[in-house]
Amino acid sequence: MDVHEVELVMSAVKEAQYPDTGWPEVAFVGRSNVGKSSMTNVLINRKNYAHTSSQPGKTQTLNFYDVEHKLYFVDVPGYGYAKVSKKTTGTIWPND
Repeated sequence: MDVHEVELVMSAVKEAQYPDTGWPEVAFVGRSNVGKSSMTNVLINRKNYAHTSSQPGKTQTLNFYDVEHKLYFVDVPGYGYAKVSKKTTGTIWPND
C-alpha cells in the first residue's frame, strides 16, 4: 500500500468516541510489546508515527489512524503484561 496521507484522528476509551464514518477498520491486536505500533508504522511508511516503547503496556487507548481517507488502522492496547492498576484498566475495558 502506498500511503501518502495518514492522521491520528482520535484516541478513544469509550465506544461513543469511535469514528462514525463507516470506513473499514483494521485492528492490530496482540500481547503487550509484540510490535503492534511498529507494524502500523511499517504499513503507513512512517518511522515513529504510532508511538512505540520498550516498556509493555504503554498503549492504553484505541488509537484510530485515518489512512488515505478510506480506512482506519486501529492500534489496540496489548493484553497480558502491563504495569497498570486494575482500576485504570477498568476505564478502558469497562466490562472486564
